[in-house]
Amino acid sequence: ILTDRCLLCETSFILFLCRRFSESGDKGWFRSLFVHKVDARKDAHSNLLSKKETSNLYKIQFHNVKPECLEAYNSLEAEVQNRLHQDQEYPCEVVGSWNTWYGEQDQAVHLWRYRGGYPALTECLTKLNNNKEYLEFRKERAKMLISRRNQLLLEFSFWNEPLPRAGPCIYEMRTYHLKPGTMIEWGNHWARAIKYRQENNEAVGGFFSQIGDLYVVHHLWAYKSLQSRDETRNSAWLKEGWDSTVYYTVPLIRSMESRIMIPTKSSPLQ
Repeated sequence: ILTDRCLLCETSFILFLCRRFSESGDKGWFRSLFVHKVDARKDAHSNLLSKKETSNLYKIQFHNVKPECLEAYNSLEAEVQNRLHQDQEYPCEVVGSWNTWYGEQDQAVHLWRYRGGYPALTECLTKLNNNKEYLEFRKERAKMLISRRNQLLLEFSFWNEPLPRAGPCIYEMRTYHLKPGTMIEWGNHWARAIKYRQENNEAVGGFFSQIGDLYVVHHLWAYKSLQSRDETRNSAWLKEGWDSTVYYTVPLIRSMESRIMIPTKSSPLQ
């Protein structure tokens, strides 16, 4: 009889919890009874996810250009990029330059690499700020722009390092704004998933933000055409394990965006 009463009490308590769960808008207290608590990380995700063998720092620039100025802007930008590449005193190099084809229109996107990390970035900026020719270029470029923004990035350890391509290719930049605190989980899933996206040499580079908008991930892909993009992405679903990656990473995302980009004539990624 005592056992039956105990079971009855247990059942009543569970029913009470279920009723509270269904009636309450805040369900966090209920989940906390059952969800396993993950121990706090002992290191920053930038140290856990970035490449240890290199000290590369990346900068991505988004320039919204006045529509009537886009052609002149591209010519001016190409001239300055070529001069910086030829001058060994500047520890920076442009990885790729594009104009957005589908996405935000009349936009230029530039990806820079600083070999040597933050010290290389500081050295380069100091030299540019003392370069009268470069300062004149900035004044001229400012007349062509509506707005601009940038981010400093690190590259994921499990992604390819972006190297020059002969092309011709179109490029897709998929940008993910993650929920704060989820970067490690994202990295763990994609470290396993990147193998599903290598068959057609489409993976160019993967990066996560350090300064600027935080908890932002950029995946850069190259395709021969929009049709090739569609076929390549569909083929990933035929591989066992890709569906699990999508299933577990989608809940980590706050918002996402896709840009289809065309490389400029001077871009190392063609």
